[in-house]
Amino acid sequence: MTTPVVSLAYHSGYGHTVVIAEAVRAGAVEAGAEVHLIKVDEITEEQWAILDRSDVIVFGSPTYMGTASGAFHTFAEATSKRWATQAWKDKLAAGFTNSASKSGDKLHTLQYFQILAAQLGMHWVSLGLLPGWNSSTGSEHDLNRLGVFLGAAAQTNADEGPEAVHKADIATAEHLGRRVAETAGVFLKGLAAA
Repeated sequence: MTTPVVSLAYHSGYGHTVVIAEAVRAGAVEAGAEVHLIKVDEITEEQWAILDRSDVIVFGSPTYMGTASGAFHTFAEATSKRWATQAWKDKLAAGFTNSASKSGDKLHTLQYFQILAAQLGMHWVSLGLLPGWNSSTGSEHDLNRLGVFLGAAAQTNADEGPEAVHKADIATAEHLGRRVAETAGVFLKGLAAA
């Protein structure tokens, strides 16, 4: 069986989003994937090559002013070379984000990632969880406590550091990592059988 290669192409401005990236990585490793963390604001040609050979690319960024960070947008524009050649066509994609507000327009950031993936010909992998913390029996400790379906969303207070990233959001990101690695395994088996 082929080991899925999962790469996380992410930006973290103040350290909160890297906590989420590490959680996605941990979940994917637990599910048997080879995982690479790639900081898009420091990307090298060698790391572009890793992305090119990845089965899954998970996009991550904080949500700033209602969208992904400027550093992530710069990376996204640089993918136009891959768009022109369809180099990432039929790879799997997913996404994660963090912001200080409970909503904070995180959905827009995830939709931005999904559109980027679609432009690149990729297949989007959703979070695959029902929402948590939406009933009298729920709590802030539920998986998917923010009720987001497109990807892993986290909320961290603006006046607190990376150590304050909510444990439920970390667990939700780990779930996303496992899900993309497991989905990639099924996808690769299907390709091998075709």
